[in-house]
Amino acid sequence: IMLLTDPEIESSLLISSDEGATYQKYRLNFYIQSLLFHPKQEDWILAYSQDQKLYSSAEFGRRWQLIQEGVVPNRFYWSVMGSNKEPDLVHLEARTVDGHSQYLTCRMQNCTETNKNKPFPGYIDPDSLIVQDDYVFVQLTSGGRPHYYVSYRRNAFAQMKLPKYALPKDMHVISTDENQVFAAVQEWNQNDTYNLYISDTRGVYFTLALENVQSSRGPEGNVMIDLYEVAGIKGMFLANKKIDNQVKTFITYNKGRDWRLLQAPDTDLRGDPVHCLLPYCSLHLHLKVSENPYTSGIIASRDTAPSIIVASGNIGSELSDSDISMFVSSDAGNTWRQIFEEEHSVLYLDQGGVLVAMKHTSLPIRHLWLSFDEGRSWSKYSFTSIPLFVDGVLGEPGEETLIMTVFGHFSHRSEWQLVKVDYKSIFDRRCAEEDYRPWQLHSQGEACIMGAKRIYKKRKSERKCMQGKYAGAMESEPCVCTEADFDCDYGYERHSNGQCLPAFWFNPSSLSKDCSVGQSYLNSTGYRKVVSNNCTDGVREQYTAKPQKCPGKAPRGLRIVTADGKLTAEQGHNVTLMVQLEEGDVQRTLIQVDFGDGIAVSYVNLSSMEDGIKHVYQNVGIFRVTVQVDNSLGSDSAVLYLHVTCPLEHVHLSLPFVTTKNKEVNATAVLWPSQVGTLTYVWWYGNNTEPLITLEGSISFKFTSEGMNTITVQVSAGNAILQDTKTIAVYEEFRSLRLSFSPNLDDYNPDIPEWRRDISRVIKKSLVEATGIPSQHILVAVLPGLPTAAELFVLPYQDPTGENKRSLEDLEQISEVLIHKLNQNSVHFELKPGVQVLVHAAHLTAAPLVDLTPTHSGSAMLMLLSVVFVGLAVFVIYKFKRKIPGINVYAQMQNEKEQEMISPVSHTESRPNIPQTELRRPGLLRDEKVESQLVGTSHNTLQIL
Repeated sequence: IMLLTDPEIESSLLISSDEGATYQKYRLNFYIQSLLFHPKQEDWILAYSQDQKLYSSAEFGRRWQLIQEGVVPNRFYWSVMGSNKEPDLVHLEARTVDGHSQYLTCRMQNCTETNKNKPFPGYIDPDSLIVQDDYVFVQLTSGGRPHYYVSYRRNAFAQMKLPKYALPKDMHVISTDENQVFAAVQEWNQNDTYNLYISDTRGVYFTLALENVQSSRGPEGNVMIDLYEVAGIKGMFLANKKIDNQVKTFITYNKGRDWRLLQAPDTDLRGDPVHCLLPYCSLHLHLKVSENPYTSGIIASRDTAPSIIVASGNIGSELSDSDISMFVSSDAGNTWRQIFEEEHSVLYLDQGGVLVAMKHTSLPIRHLWLSFDEGRSWSKYSFTSIPLFVDGVLGEPGEETLIMTVFGHFSHRSEWQLVKVDYKSIFDRRCAEEDYRPWQLHSQGEACIMGAKRIYKKRKSERKCMQGKYAGAMESEPCVCTEADFDCDYGYERHSNGQCLPAFWFNPSSLSKDCSVGQSYLNSTGYRKVVSNNCTDGVREQYTAKPQKCPGKAPRGLRIVTADGKLTAEQGHNVTLMVQLEEGDVQRTLIQVDFGDGIAVSYVNLSSMEDGIKHVYQNVGIFRVTVQVDNSLGSDSAVLYLHVTCPLEHVHLSLPFVTTKNKEVNATAVLWPSQVGTLTYVWWYGNNTEPLITLEGSISFKFTSEGMNTITVQVSAGNAILQDTKTIAVYEEFRSLRLSFSPNLDDYNPDIPEWRRDISRVIKKSLVEATGIPSQHILVAVLPGLPTAAELFVLPYQDPTGENKRSLEDLEQISEVLIHKLNQNSVHFELKPGVQVLVHAAHLTAAPLVDLTPTHSGSAMLMLLSVVFVGLAVFVIYKFKRKIPGINVYAQMQNEKEQEMISPVSHTESRPNIPQTELRRPGLLRDEKVESQLVGTSHNTLQIL
């Protein structure tokens, strides 16, 4: 016996090995949420903790070992004997660090990372793993649609094949008995109903068994299908089907091959005749099974009582929640009798030899009802002297159980009261063979069910003895096969004349597509025998699929796709290409594949390409992949256009700091790496409410109003979108002045955006202090590269009212003040203690140095020549020390900003031929992205303004 302590007090197990006489406490370092005992080994337990960890114990909970963290609730299973070689194998669904789900298996006592297996390659949909009998099911959503996969007897997974246009939204596995899968599928056009499908032995090919089965939501939101598998009789199901907004109950004896309505009782409880004519009126049953283990459901059957079914329902044209009565069938659903006019809980005792009924009521009760003749007559018994509010009834386990425990309350404030009822005294002897009679299972008189005649032993109703070994005994005799023993095969549908004909979407010859000349395949007749049907001879040979020689076929329906179904691949990584052929000999076929990058391969048959063709593209681009298939009867070809990309890591928007009103300005998106494949650029600038979308990385535009404007570019590369934003100043008139510095500044220039931003701020502060000019007139941008240079812009500041705009003469006056102070060495700043840096004026222009066009005036050209001479002088001074900026500053800025994207702190690392792998140091790429978000270079100064 194992007891769990209250987790709010402590986490311990109390274990007894002497039927509860003594207990020993074992403390745990985790809190148990649920336990799963091994079906065969009684000491093996799986424990699921509140923090989603799975533990195992091989010593009935005395010692525990961690198996896996991040396990999905209720998605862990013991192996099934017969399917797994290792009985201690555990199947589980676990979440990865990034939130994906994986199907894992490992041994309970040796579940290390090296010993874990992944039977299904890749990820699966969360909360989708099911391990049941010989089958394992997983779900994987792609393209917005769920796809279901099954593994039979732990072999490789295969995709489950439903009719082509079922397009399922949801699927529930109902039964996996007798090597067959019964599944409820909600199709694309269904909301509150499901269709029932039944599979072949492997669980791959599914055919329709019943349409529009009613469904509902349980208390916890789980889906409940109105389908009930009758215990003790294989192939027998009850289902509630929705027809024209009416729900009716149907029954099948051959796993959904044929369905019919239930015949209502001939008389009611008082013996009066019931007028109910099929198909307009029938018996309808509630099929929901109780989720509470201490209360019986509203329908019940038992393996040891194969002919007895007890359920609540009503008689009429449809299932109703009013006028509910209790009904019983003692001949496996052929005929029914009304036993109570109100709902009762019914328990099976003595292997179905005794039925116990207790009324469903909110009032206290003291009586129950017993039946010893399969519900034909009932006797009233008192089980307590004081009326009891009944909370539940529990039959004890065991084949010959005659003990029932009732528990409830004498009042709403009292403690639980347990009443144990022992019925042994009712019987004075055990049943002998002469107390039984034979009973043959049938369906409305048809004795051959699932291809056999089955005869059961049933106790004679007048014999009041305790059942023994004969209860549920059955003899079986095979029947001659008829058309009723065969269902339609996959891809076929049953028509009104009873024939199975191909569906409009199905090509029967496609079954031989993997067939080669000289080999054979099973050619379907359109029928397949119902799984576990035991019929022999008769039409069996006529309806069974027959081996047929593979016909010689010319290649047809050739396709080439990627293994993941995508049209993209990553540079330098393996891409797997799959060649698919709808028809044609798979042997003696020449396949030629041209990858479009100058490499081609040839294969002699398709079977050698089952695992796909792996290829690595070394360059970025769009490649035309062609495949040609030839055999002696013809040829076919197919083309795939594959986009090879590499990840886009960084986007930098390059544009001038200041531009002239109504004058075209160029903006360029600089990428790292520069070649990443097919890109889309989305541009937002000015007051535009709609973006401009281009396939080019550069655009030209004009600003019609003065002031500060932002420009944003978004670059879409595959599934990734990166962006950068810059600010540009727009004015009709402004002045631009090149600044230089004393050489000691170069010794401290790491050439990174953050340093340039801070130096720009310090220079601007020094200019304001030295000249007294308001800061709104000044914009400073330190340029990339060495020797250190900067650009000073004199702006015509305008207040928000639009008044007090500075005139052109004001700009000239401010420029003269600035140049005067710079020439007097009045502008300087302290870089660090003891390091003073002087700021010098290089030259003043009437327009920004980045705006050099042929329409400039002669004076502007003279200014440009002056800049050239200054540049030559600087070159003479520094030619053995550092590289200088070019004359055309705009062109230089384009190149230098591209350099900036890959420039680390070290000067030696800023060489253009730096290997890409060096840039992948931890934190460096992240810093570069931060730099791009901080706008970078001198545009940061604009943001400060």
